[in-house]
Amino acid sequence: MEANLIPRFTGPSAPYYTRAFAAIQSRSGFVLSFNPAAAILGPIWAGMRGMSFLFLLLCFLDLLALNQIVSGLGGNTNSAEAARISQLQDTIATRRAEATEAIAAGDTDTATRAAKLADNLQKAVDAAMAETASLTDGASTRVVQGVILLLVIRLATGFFANAIYERRYTAWRGDQTLPHGAPPLRGAVTLALASLIYGVTLYARIGMPPDWLTTFPADKTLFSDTAAWFDAGFEAAYASGQGFFDGLRNSIRILVEGLEIVLVGTPWPVIMLVICTLAWQLAGPRIAVFTAAALAYLAFYGFWELSMQTVALLGAASILCIVIGIPLGIWFARSKTAFAIAQPILDFMQTMPAFVYLIPVIAFFGTGKPPGIIATLIFGMPPVIRLTTLGLTGVAEDVKEAARAYGATEWQVLRGVELPLAKASILAGINQTILMCLSMVVIASLIGAQGLGSVVLTSLQYAAKGQGLLAGLAILLCAMVIDRIVQGSFRKRE
Repeated sequence: MEANLIPRFTGPSAPYYTRAFAAIQSRSGFVLSFNPAAAILGPIWAGMRGMSFLFLLLCFLDLLALNQIVSGLGGNTNSAEAARISQLQDTIATRRAEATEAIAAGDTDTATRAAKLADNLQKAVDAAMAETASLTDGASTRVVQGVILLLVIRLATGFFANAIYERRYTAWRGDQTLPHGAPPLRGAVTLALASLIYGVTLYARIGMPPDWLTTFPADKTLFSDTAAWFDAGFEAAYASGQGFFDGLRNSIRILVEGLEIVLVGTPWPVIMLVICTLAWQLAGPRIAVFTAAALAYLAFYGFWELSMQTVALLGAASILCIVIGIPLGIWFARSKTAFAIAQPILDFMQTMPAFVYLIPVIAFFGTGKPPGIIATLIFGMPPVIRLTTLGLTGVAEDVKEAARAYGATEWQVLRGVELPLAKASILAGINQTILMCLSMVVIASLIGAQGLGSVVLTSLQYAAKGQGLLAGLAILLCAMVIDRIVQGSFRKRE
């Protein structure tokens, strides 16, 4: 039976593959076997045999080696660099002429600016020429490296081809709908596709390709029209829901300002004593000692007021995420329809780059601390929702049925059975939410959220490495204190 299946799977060269497969299957581990056809044809062999992923991988590796060879031979890289250098030199000549004319006219300031700009451009030209010279000097080395890389790729393909193809044969025996054999049509399609990939890529590197080949012929008016359409949509949405947006912003402002009044307005010894005592009572002496050390760091390095502002932002965002996220997680655990609708929304909230959240937030809520918290809510809420849902759906049905059999109501089942059993997952969600809110503190400072994030942002703008590192550690300690107190309080209850 085995001997009859191999010719059906391989098609041409069945005797060769029968021997190769028998040798591989008779031993454990890797069997040294070389496939000349795979080594010579490379991706074409893989494509003809129906292994599309291997075909694309080998094409990518071949192009990596061929690009190295073409780069060493020159291609059109040197000509493009030469054109750029020539353009810079023309600009330098223009600036020199402007400086000469300004000196003749007695305009010293204009002459100085033009001469300085010309000197800076000359440095760029010198650097470009030096880089071009280094590329030219190393051209032969890159050609040799490319040739060696190509040979290594092809030899590796030859040595591993039979083992890979035997695994494919094993999978085909279980599912004979998988592509098999080497039909002429598949071979023709593979050859045409490989010719297109190699031909177009090498032509773009060696020849002088048209602009549409190297730059996608995008319609720039489409971009501007679509952007204008979005602008109009944001304005219309804000106009129709201005009362809601203003009310939400004001509500969050009341929460944040209330926390700031307590944390910033109260003398620091009182706040430090209250926080350490709270940590002791809720999480134990070790967390209290850690909290005291973290607060001492904030105080000694002059971050106290900014840290309290950050704690207010982070605390408000975390509280809102937990208060909103856990009930949503409970709802989604009980309603598969609701979770199916919410899942793509949660995916969007987690995968959208954080900076992008700031655009609609600014459009609807303006700038300041409340918009920063709203952006943090969008970014930080999905983990607590997902992990609450995961923990509750993981509770065994027979445990819940046993509670109901003893007369427990649905609320009692949720409070006394499901939530305690899902506590570990919910705590992990709270932890992840706090960390996600932490990561938004610096980004939210871009729209005026202030706090320690503004110090980090200023340090990035002025390359103040030490200042930025100290502020970053302060943000980390604020988040760790909140997280340790929350986590420790739950553990102490257990």
